[in-house]
Amino acid sequence: MGRIKTEFIKKIGQKIYLQYRDRITTDFDKNKELVKEVLKIESKKVRNIVTGYITRLKRKELEGKLEIA
Repeated sequence: MGRIKTEFIKKIGQKIYLQYRDRITTDFDKNKELVKEVLKIESKKVRNIVTGYITRLKRKELEGKLEIA
């Protein structure tokens, strides 16, 4: 079973995803650089969790399992 993301992580992830959707890929490392550029959070752990979340959102979108409002 996976871990449940907090509301804080989901809100940040969704805002970044909607704002930078054209720059997000399914590659974690490329997305990590984007998140590092956009977020001014010092915590490496939080940045990585947000990056993983937006990478997962992109994969779901490409599979057709994600509906974007």
